[in-house]
Amino acid sequence: MMEKRIYRFGLDENGADVTEGTAHDNFTLGGKGANLAEMARIGLPVPPGFTITCQTCMEYANGGNTWPEGVLDGIAAAREDLERRCGKRLGDAEDPLLVSVRSGAPFSMPGMMDTVLDLGLNDESVLGLARQTNNDRFAWDSYRRFIQMFSNVVMGIDSDLFEHAISAARETAGVATDTELSAEDLRALAGEFKRIFAENVSLEEHPELAGEDGAAQFPQDPTIQLRLAVAAVFGSWESDRARLYRRQNNIPNDLGTAV
Repeated sequence: MMEKRIYRFGLDENGADVTEGTAHDNFTLGGKGANLAEMARIGLPVPPGFTITCQTCMEYANGGNTWPEGVLDGIAAAREDLERRCGKRLGDAEDPLLVSVRSGAPFSMPGMMDTVLDLGLNDESVLGLARQTNNDRFAWDSYRRFIQMFSNVVMGIDSDLFEHAISAARETAGVATDTELSAEDLRALAGEFKRIFAENVSLEEHPELAGEDGAAQFPQDPTIQLRLAVAAVFGSWESDRARLYRRQNNIPNDLGTAV
């Protein structure tokens, strides 16, 4: 039998618990995944989700950062299942599903690995978020934060480029703090962030990010966002800071992180 690589947690669309795994599965699901499963099992209101196993991370790393056979299909199926369970779709222009992509190793490694928040936002779903919350400023602030986080964490773009753009936006608007920027200011800032992204992404490394004009473009397809984010979290297991932390805390290097 093929090794199980993806475990669900939480309720399905009919309110039935479909959780796979328990608190004892931390070497498979990582600390976060195992405890999310346990909390869902005992009836706490855990938002539904799925966990990709620590072993998949090590397969990916040991294969030269290539996807093990069937994993991308499995992630796609898990995403579609999650969308059914939530009654929402990633990237939807009316009522978008947004997800966090988090690391979770068998042993706690606080701050050592990467996280991506609000994945699923794009040029259309940000408008749906604004309508659902009746708050344009919140939606555009969320989107610009997602672009900034994705660009830095997933693509490795220097965070100072975005901080300089924020400072310039404050100066243009004549305000002292980010919280004083208006919805229109933040919408313009999101556009500037996408320009920074386009100028600092190699299409040779990421041909899937080519826009219609042939230039790099911030990914509008949430399936591409998700694939790149999962790969980035897997990759953070091998980062210098994570390796140093494991060495100092006697944590083996062959455990991997769940996502």
